[in-house]
Amino acid sequence: MKKLAVKKNAECMACLECVRACSESFYKEFHQDYSCVRIISKNNAPKPMTCIQCGKCAKACEHDAIAQNPKTGVYMINKKKCISCGKCVEVCPMHVMVLKPENPASKCIACGICVKACPMEILEIVEK
Repeated sequence: MKKLAVKKNAECMACLECVRACSESFYKEFHQDYSCVRIISKNNAPKPMTCIQCGKCAKACEHDAIAQNPKTGVYMINKKKCISCGKCVEVCPMHVMVLKPENPASKCIACGICVKACPMEILEIVEK
């Protein structure tokens, strides 16, 4: 399974470049709430939160709009099936699913845009 991960013992400086890259990729604007990467404070230090590809969003979706890609293992949203109900956002344990008003939900698809944007090189796409 392919997923976005934070390198062990990596220190985030909370520059938000990963957040910027993600929100601009999905929505063509920089907005922290529209990024599938969140920077939280943990033990008084910034920590990136990323999708763990757990599938809880797919189980919560009553419209079968979220399915796991059989080749990559990444959970993907079918924008045509998504009715923007927000149930997937509510169950996300990492709080990294996005629901912008009047848009289908979005989530990390392990595209690597945030990895390339991080000046500290603390993000990576891994195979699990």
